Amino acid sequence: MTFREWIECIVNLFYPRVCAACGEPLLKDEETVCLKCRYLLPKTGYELNADNPSAQNFYGRVQFHAVTSCFFFSKQGKVQHLIHQLKYKGNKEAGIFLGQQIGESIKDAPLFQGIDYLIPVPLHPKREKKRGYNQSMMIARGISEVTGIPIGEKFLVRTVNTATQTKKSKEERYQNVKDIFQLQNGALLEGKHILIVDDVLTTGATLESCAHKFENIPGIKISAATAACAGN
Repeated sequence: MTFREWIECIVNLFYPRVCAACGEPLLKDEETVCLKCRYLLPKTGYELNADNPSAQNFYGRVQFHAVTSCFFFSKQGKVQHLIHQLKYKGNKEAGIFLGQQIGESIKDAPLFQGIDYLIPVPLHPKREKKRGYNQSMMIARGISEVTGIPIGEKFLVRTVNTATQTKKSKEERYQNVKDIFQLQNGALLEGKHILIVDDVLTTGATLESCAHKFENIPGIKISAATAACAGN
């Protein structure tokens, strides 16, 4: 055993490497999510269908070019565990993994070609400071790693620190996020195709609120991608 391998063994003894989806120990060559979970994660295939349920969620509300969600989210499921690790357990790698999966799904999908910028849904600075990072930014980093699309993190800012969306109705969720974002440097996005990135699509209120800030930019094309969406 080399000195490096010995150090890794000691570290793993006190800080064991476990799968972010199932909590089981990772094998030596596994990273973030074990191979079994990678195979079992419930993919939607929405990136190949313009008229998918995630896209339908916005009909009559906002004009998206394309919308996709990579995985189905179910209570107590592997995807929920991944999202929980990302949002509440400080596991940035879970977000990067989810982003990589989105990136793999859209990189050759016709609906998602020619994207100029990834726009992660911003957190309010106070909440980002408390968490230590923005979970949507971690997902965007994963997408960027796979696709090479740059992250446009300075175009949209969150100006209001809203209450949690949990247990709110669809209308309450929309009102909660209606005017909490502010556009910056919009002229740089004229004629561009942007992809707004978030973690989970439920009612779509947050993505809708973000999209409305961009929709009056001349020639812009707006798409959206989330790591997961509810149900199948």
